Amino acid sequence: MINHICLIIPPSVFLLDERVFMSLGILKVAAVLEQNEITVELLDLSGVTNYEEVLSVHLQSSTAQCFGLTATTPQIPAATKIQHAIRLARPSARVILGGPHVTLVYAAVKHERKQSIIGRATRSFKQLAGMFDVLVAGDGELAVFEALKDSPPALVDGDNPKSSLFLNASAIEDLPFPARHLLDVSTYRYSIDGTRALSMIAQLGCPFGCGFCGGRMSPFLRRVRTRSAHNIVQEMLDLHHSYGVTGFMLYDDELNVNPKMVPLMRLITDAQVRLGVEFRLRGFIKAELFTDEQAAAMYAAGFRWILVGFESGHPRILENIQKKASRDHNTHCVEIARRHGLKVKALMSLGHPGESEETIHTTRDWLLDIRPDDFDATVITPYPGTPYFDEAVETSPGIWTYTCHKSNDRLHGMEVDYHHVAEYYKGVPGNYTAFVYTDDLSSEQLVSLRDWLETDVREKLSIPFNSATPGIRYEHSMGQSGLPPFILRTSDDVIASTTRKKIRLLSSG
Repeated sequence: MINHICLIIPPSVFLLDERVFMSLGILKVAAVLEQNEITVELLDLSGVTNYEEVLSVHLQSSTAQCFGLTATTPQIPAATKIQHAIRLARPSARVILGGPHVTLVYAAVKHERKQSIIGRATRSFKQLAGMFDVLVAGDGELAVFEALKDSPPALVDGDNPKSSLFLNASAIEDLPFPARHLLDVSTYRYSIDGTRALSMIAQLGCPFGCGFCGGRMSPFLRRVRTRSAHNIVQEMLDLHHSYGVTGFMLYDDELNVNPKMVPLMRLITDAQVRLGVEFRLRGFIKAELFTDEQAAAMYAAGFRWILVGFESGHPRILENIQKKASRDHNTHCVEIARRHGLKVKALMSLGHPGESEETIHTTRDWLLDIRPDDFDATVITPYPGTPYFDEAVETSPGIWTYTCHKSNDRLHGMEVDYHHVAEYYKGVPGNYTAFVYTDDLSSEQLVSLRDWLETDVREKLSIPFNSATPGIRYEHSMGQSGLPPFILRTSDDVIASTTRKKIRLLSSG
């Protein structure tokens, strides 16, 4: 069994600001490894412009026997470069890849196997298997120990509910909190209405089947698994005591799919009363499930913002998406929020099957009517593991077409090499790239209409454009001033730092 691992968080160069939310999944894995007395190094490359140089220097000094990466689909180009650098510098080291991309691709592979076909997901998975020694799909907290064995399998499947590696709610409750101490938390900058905040995940999974959403065939991402309200509040209190924060971004898919959400809000409220502090919270909710009782409890607990994936203002698009929420549901959700003092960020997306100039104009008119406090609008791209990807068929070389079952509206997607291309994800306003088109709109027209919608709505509602925090990108000058503390932390560093603090306290007493 390997007893020394270096975990690596690749940069997310496609984001305006990489130092907002830390990667909690790999920090949960790190916490479990530390609990089992395995030495953990954490190389956090988020926001580091010259990350390949930083990696090269670290590889010369690290004694880790194994390197474990996490990656979303847009991070795969950076992860590809990182594994290549590890192979060159440390050819005998084991390289593991886990995270959402592997999970999504493998879920798509399982779907292809059921259809007895070898499609693009299978080809993508074989490409990943050729790059990494071990691939970990789904829950990584227990699966990582299989990957560290002396003779590990090429794939560790933590996305199989019948496996002991798949975490049930009880197992999740027993896990240690994410090992945030391995990062320099102070370099992550996020606030809710001026209150410094950190992110956390209270529950896992979303049960809905939206066509554009990843993991609809992955139990890891589809099954709702909740923690007790007590356990969730305990993590909040831990963050408050450890880092002094009173703001919390709950990065769950939909908070109100949890039938016990209102009792959770009440427990959060009670904790603030006991501490004599006031929290500020932000999180996602599902529009058609939102109630006045939920809104009142959320406001009392400190919520001032909710984020809602409305996606479109046109009924045909909402039906094609399989959103399960009508435009009336969405409008009513905003009205409930307003009654209880909650601000709404509307999350919109363009480029769905049936999208046309008319549907986009209707979305723009609906936004002007409901007047959200903030919004974003993105052009979608079919990921592996989404119905738009998994159920598409190749209609011409390099073009994959998804057809809605009821309306027969179609979405056409261009073949994307996820190992080298990341421009499809979000992007800088004015520099978007679309890799999809519909029967009515070309890729270029989708981008143009997206830019028009965002500019027009922001101007009419006086909502400023989002921008990166100045100085959020980091450039490390090798050999000068030492390595910035957020770049690398190890278990031993944390122990030594804690010991020094105790010595100083004893000396001053």
